[in-house]
Amino acid sequence: MPGIAVKPTVLAELQRQLNHELQSAHCYLSLAAWCDLQNLKGFARYFSKQAAEERVHAQKFVRHLLDRGILPVFATIEAPPANFATLLDVAKRAQSMEQANTAGVNACYAAAGAEHDYPAQVLLQWFITEQVEEENWADDMVARVQRSNCAGGFGDLDRHIERYLTEEGINAAAAVS
Repeated sequence: MPGIAVKPTVLAELQRQLNHELQSAHCYLSLAAWCDLQNLKGFARYFSKQAAEERVHAQKFVRHLLDRGILPVFATIEAPPANFATLLDVAKRAQSMEQANTAGVNACYAAAGAEHDYPAQVLLQWFITEQVEEENWADDMVARVQRSNCAGGFGDLDRHIERYLTEEGINAAAAVS
C-alpha cells in the first residue's frame, strides 16, 4: 500500500519517539510499583495513570504511521530503575522523564519542520502542548515533595494526589456530558 511520503529523517524521529513513549510507560509502571510498596497509593495510582497515558501517546504515533502507509518498528524496551531511596528520587525521575519526552517531541518537530512534513507537524503540535502540561505537573510534584518533609507530609501529599485524580475524573466526565 503506497503511503504519504515521509522523509527518512522524519521517519527516524517518529519511530524513535514512538518507542520513547513506550519506554516512558514502562518506567511509569516501575514508579507506580515502588510507590504502591511504600503504601503511597495516591502516587501509585497517579503513576499508573501516567503509564496508560504514555501508551495512548505511543498509539497516536502508531496510528499516524499506519495512516501514512508505514509499518511501525517497535524497539526493545529496557528495564527501568526499580529501587529508589526516597519519594523525592521517584518524583525527580518522573520530572527527568518528562523533560526527555519534551526534548524528543521537539526533535521530531524540528525534523518535520525542516522537511516540510505538515502532517507530522500537526500531530506534533498536540504533543508540544501536552508536554507543557506534563512538565508543569512534574515540576510541581518535585516542589511539593521537597516541601513535604515534616511528619505526615507525604501522607498528606499522597491524599492530595488521590483527590486530584478523583477531581480530574469528575471534571473529565462533566466535559463529555
